[in-house]
Amino acid sequence: MYVGNTRCNENLFLNVNMLPVVDRVKDLGIVMDSHLTFTHHIDQIVARAFTRANLIHKCFVSRDTATLTRAFIVYVRPLLEYGSPVWSPHHSGKIIQIENVQRRFTKRLPGLKNVKYKERLEQLRLETLEMRRLRQDLIFSYKVIFGLVNYACNDLFTLSNATIPTRGHAFKLYQQYSRVDSRKQFFAERIIHTWNSLPAKNEHFNSLATFKSFIKSVNLSNFVSLGF
Repeated sequence: MYVGNTRCNENLFLNVNMLPVVDRVKDLGIVMDSHLTFTHHIDQIVARAFTRANLIHKCFVSRDTATLTRAFIVYVRPLLEYGSPVWSPHHSGKIIQIENVQRRFTKRLPGLKNVKYKERLEQLRLETLEMRRLRQDLIFSYKVIFGLVNYACNDLFTLSNATIPTRGHAFKLYQQYSRVDSRKQFFAERIIHTWNSLPAKNEHFNSLATFKSFIKSVNLSNFVSLGF
């Protein structure tokens, strides 16, 4: 698979076998296409999630709302969140496509058919899937910046060297301007503004547990695009 619009004119071989050119590949469960849009990956996980969600409603004898919600959390939601820092969408169409899995599932729960989505989530103590992906992005950013994963921080981020004191925390990142719209979906591009805008103090970064507690309590609604 070639990335981008430019393709090499030379054939590639493994031993004596010529390697075929493909439009997309699957690596560690994530489908990547030549333009890194992850459209095919999102289509696949949404289809699988809808299938599982429908099976829960069909196969569970219990109509208890708490039981069905727990089944969704355990059997459906992981399909929609695995590896999300890699593929989390930037465009609203794909964000809505993913969210519709949870939206439709909760609408079929007893007594919630005519309740608005936002109110259903409040009653069920759930967050939007978009909000959960944002929190996962922030947690992964913390792990990269503070060396908790086997990935060099400099390969993704550049810590800001601003000498002028600014509001907020001292771990702000430098963001380069890009005219290419597709780059806005890349993890290192889409998370920097949110990370730099966190209303955090330095003590919120003392440990991963402290940081998780902080981002769970802080209002991040300004950083998501999904409307109810």
